[in-house]
Amino acid sequence: MLTRNLRNQLVVSFLALILFTLVALGSYILWFFYQHNIASLDSAMLNQAKIIEELIYRDMSGPIQKGQIDEKIKELSSRIDLRVTVVDTTGVVIADSQQNPELMENHLDRSEIAAALIGNNGYSIRTSTTQDKSLLYVSTPVFYHDEITGVVRVAMPLDHVDAGYYKILSALLVASCLTFLVAIAFSLALAYKYTRPLEKIIDTANEIAQGQLSKRVFIKTGDELEILAHALNNLTSSLEDKVNDIIAQKHKLELILQNMGDAVILLDRFGKVTTANKTAITTFGITEQMMGQHNIQVIGNSLLDQAIQGTLRLQENKLIDLKTNIHGKKRVFQVFLAPIISAENDSTGILTVFHDITTLQEIHDRQADFVTNASHELATPLTAIRGFAETLLDGALEQPELGKKFVRIIYNESDRMHRLIQDLLELARLNAQEYREQIKLEPIDIIAVLTAVKQDMAPRWQQKNQTVTLEYRQAPLTALAHPDWFKQVIVNLLENSIKYTPAKGKIILTCWSKDNQVHIAVQDSGIGIPAKDLPLIFDRFYRVDKARTRTAGGTGLGLAIVKFIIEMLGGHITVQSKIDVGTTFTITLPGTEKLSQ
Repeated sequence: MLTRNLRNQLVVSFLALILFTLVALGSYILWFFYQHNIASLDSAMLNQAKIIEELIYRDMSGPIQKGQIDEKIKELSSRIDLRVTVVDTTGVVIADSQQNPELMENHLDRSEIAAALIGNNGYSIRTSTTQDKSLLYVSTPVFYHDEITGVVRVAMPLDHVDAGYYKILSALLVASCLTFLVAIAFSLALAYKYTRPLEKIIDTANEIAQGQLSKRVFIKTGDELEILAHALNNLTSSLEDKVNDIIAQKHKLELILQNMGDAVILLDRFGKVTTANKTAITTFGITEQMMGQHNIQVIGNSLLDQAIQGTLRLQENKLIDLKTNIHGKKRVFQVFLAPIISAENDSTGILTVFHDITTLQEIHDRQADFVTNASHELATPLTAIRGFAETLLDGALEQPELGKKFVRIIYNESDRMHRLIQDLLELARLNAQEYREQIKLEPIDIIAVLTAVKQDMAPRWQQKNQTVTLEYRQAPLTALAHPDWFKQVIVNLLENSIKYTPAKGKIILTCWSKDNQVHIAVQDSGIGIPAKDLPLIFDRFYRVDKARTRTAGGTGLGLAIVKFIIEMLGGHITVQSKIDVGTTFTITLPGTEKLSQ
């Protein structure tokens, strides 16, 4: 019954709308047709009246000429299918193409005549008193020497217009009837189409009653459907809220779990993996086949399994540091373990969160190594200074030669300590963010810097009878760098070459440009560096031969400072060396074109 009632409402509404549309459209079409035809006739008749006015305006100048107008008008009417009437300014008919003007009444009260007598074109539709039918009258004033001397009026019966009007009316009525019949069929089909979903709504209501709470009906129609929807929604609203809250919380937790930066793994009470987020899957390489396997098979660490068993047994949170090897790389995690307690106070599983602290651990280890190395480097000269000072205090001062030797040793050791502290301060200064932000890179003349360093250090390489040569393929050669930093790099490298190159050795400074990059090479014929030491020579406090390095006065920080500066300048440094052949350090810096980019 409800379906049929709704169907009837739809049919009646559709038919009423279509009927109203047809009536409104038909009325507009008829009105537009009639007005268009009248406007066309009016324009054409006005043109005819203007032509007649041109023919007779001279005859309106005197009474004799006026007497000849009627004859002209009757002769003219045989050529055009219009009734022509000429009226003077008093309304008296002077000529008429179809009637005897003397028998016609005064036309001064005609609206089209009155409009023409004041200088406008007249227009009127009315039933003629002489012909007893509807006529269209169009009039225009007759001017002679810029004065109105009369009016020319043309008239046409509207029989053909009315006939066309009634033909269109008949066609519209027939079309409207056919359209209305089609509309009835269409409305019935459309109403049936819209009432079919009602049956599905009733079926959905039965499904909701059976426990499928995901089904809902939201309708506001003001009829029986709204009542039905309201009743169904009342039955499930309270349960729907609870279920939606649970779903929302679950979805929120899933989003948090999947997008956490830490690896999260859920285990059951037997220690088997049940769930893992994206980070855990990526970090430990967990596949679908691994789900359900024991954590030792997945993670491969017995310490973690022991912590899991302890957490399950004690039902307490635990935090451990876990060192493991993943894909051949050592990783350190800070693992948080928390038991999942059921309503019966039993441990049903465990939550493990792996926070990767590998980088922090590496930084901590490097800091510890740095402190150890720095302490060791400072302890050695301090021990020597203390030992020789005690020797001097014990009586060596009384022997001038021996005392002078010991004082020289103390001076050399204190000087090495000073250089070491200066290098440490230089590293600290370069590491300072505020200092680096104040430094601005600029184009510098590479050849000029190399020439200046070569001259500044000339006493040292000339003392050892060494040869230092500067070679370049183009001049000038500019790079984007900081002049003081770059000079310090060249000084450190050239100083090393002078130290570890025997007397009469050769040192070559070379620079060239390629692909908007500037390359600088410092090549010597020195003692060389073993292949096993090459990857480590840029580490802080690293020495190839500690005894020989101390003898040469090295601190183990020079090359570390060089690499640090070059990387801050946006470049890189490489080294090639062979024992007893020599060593070549190659620096690459960005060219000045990058400044314009």
